[in-house]
Amino acid sequence: MFDENKLWRDRAGGRMKDIGRYLRYIFNGHIVIVLLFLIGTAAYYYQDWIKTLSPNFPAELVIAAIIGIFVTYSPVYNFLLEADKVFLLPLEERLKGYFLRSGMASFVFQGYILLLVFAVLMPIYAHVSGNGFGSFIPFLLLLLVLKAWNLAAAWKIQFYVETAVHRWDYLIRYFINAVFAYLLLKQANLLILLVIGVIMAFYYYSFHVKTTKMGLKWDQLIEAEEKRMASFYRLANLFTDVPKLKDTVKRRKYLDLFISRIPFSQEKTYLYLFTRTFLRSSDYLGLFVRLTVIGIMAVYFISFGIGQLLLTILFIYLTGFQLLPLWNHHQNKLWVDLYPVSTGDKTTSFHFLLMILLVVQSLIFALLILLKGEWYYSLLVLGTGVVFSYFFVYFYSKSRLKKIT
Repeated sequence: MFDENKLWRDRAGGRMKDIGRYLRYIFNGHIVIVLLFLIGTAAYYYQDWIKTLSPNFPAELVIAAIIGIFVTYSPVYNFLLEADKVFLLPLEERLKGYFLRSGMASFVFQGYILLLVFAVLMPIYAHVSGNGFGSFIPFLLLLLVLKAWNLAAAWKIQFYVETAVHRWDYLIRYFINAVFAYLLLKQANLLILLVIGVIMAFYYYSFHVKTTKMGLKWDQLIEAEEKRMASFYRLANLFTDVPKLKDTVKRRKYLDLFISRIPFSQEKTYLYLFTRTFLRSSDYLGLFVRLTVIGIMAVYFISFGIGQLLLTILFIYLTGFQLLPLWNHHQNKLWVDLYPVSTGDKTTSFHFLLMILLVVQSLIFALLILLKGEWYYSLLVLGTGVVFSYFFVYFYSKSRLKKIT
């Protein structure tokens, strides 16, 4: 006999076990020390930055805009697998308890993330408003209620396949969430918050009625779950091999100008292959862009003086370290072994590409500091970044590549 409770326990337990196994690899090494250093440095400069804020700083607006993002993004972790669209589809009517438990688990995890984000933003509000931290718990409880509403509304939207419905829902819910958070922080009249609560209830009820006779979109649910897990597996793959990881490749024709500059010669074969892989694979190019953007914000907004230099070195290290798996990206493709190219040419090509990427990142950070008018630190960051990139590529990476080869 089918037991939905046992199915959910097995699925959720298996997923947690799987995630826990990879988390041990992620947080078992010197990367933890680097992350602690990053968090400590960011916290130090964050506190100094808060002290410089004037009473006219729009703290409520900024916090509401950020909180709105975390509250609006409310996927329900359903733990579904590819085969479920065949074997569980006939049992859809008996899976209400299964999806309810999935929603509760999603609320616990995302509620914890919301707690951390709000705890980080609360010092801004306390400093600017002068109200202290006494309202932290009441505000958090109301935001958790808002989060629960978003989870319920986002689940109802999953019954639609139209992309436009999903986009408009996200925009509408973000607007409602941001306005509610702003009025909450402004300590607006309770009646106004109740009016927004009525609007939220009507919004959910309207979709509840419309989706009563609709069936679940299994392909859509499974695809969304696979994308979420793929994001985690890509992170874990930086530290250990992940057999479940599926590569995602995009054409990106507009980046061909970088490929066209590579000479058409035998010794440049691997340089072409590595460059093409970097530009087309979402894993590597996306990772490089994300770390560079985060580094830009950290270097430009939350650090000053020598802190800019330290953060530059840190982000160059993180970028280089997480690009090292590019070396083994094609290790399971037999046709690569047929190349009449020596291993030395492969090593030279990989080191050259990695060096170029890290130097480009150093140059971006240096230009940003120059825009702040700090030409001395700009030159210092550029010079230190280039030197550190050289030692990372030609000394540190060699020992790392021996371990992952």
